Amino acid sequence: MLRRFFLVALLGFVAACTNPDDLDEPAADLGNFSLGHNVVIAPKFQKGPLSREMPDERWIKEVTARIDERFERYTGDRLYHFGISLEGYVLAQPGIPIVASPKSALIMRVTVWDDAAGKKLNEKAEQLIVLETLSGEQVIGSGLTQSAEQQLENLTKNASKMLENWLLRKKRGEGWFADAKSE
Repeated sequence: MLRRFFLVALLGFVAACTNPDDLDEPAADLGNFSLGHNVVIAPKFQKGPLSREMPDERWIKEVTARIDERFERYTGDRLYHFGISLEGYVLAQPGIPIVASPKSALIMRVTVWDDAAGKKLNEKAEQLIVLETLSGEQVIGSGLTQSAEQQLENLTKNASKMLENWLLRKKRGEGWFADAKSE
């Protein structure tokens, strides 16, 4: 149990160190990447305990929009497609005691398809656990300081940035999105 706590705390720290508001800066180097289809589904989407309500359709719309916004900046010659399944969420509630300081979270699974090769780049879907960005407002719990809409915006921005960071790690570690313009 203690191990899980530290893992979640570490993930929160890593998420807090990532700036999702960097869209006005040049895009990171994803090689020859261009986003084709961005398919977001929620067939088994679960609302976590003590969470505010947010319709699945709204989650799908916002995650899709944030990913499109982040990845439309990439103009490589090869198309790659995202298959994203939303798995679960928690939108921290207002009125929960400060002692608990609940945090908002989103869990999603991602598969990347190479259009030219006609196959998945990752055979097993990658699970991303997205936490809210830490700021002065979230120290006492975002449920006390933010609306459900603000929490949704925060999580979806972080989700698109976390996906970009994961793709960058795959490019460096496994050679995804080869830099050569002709293959």
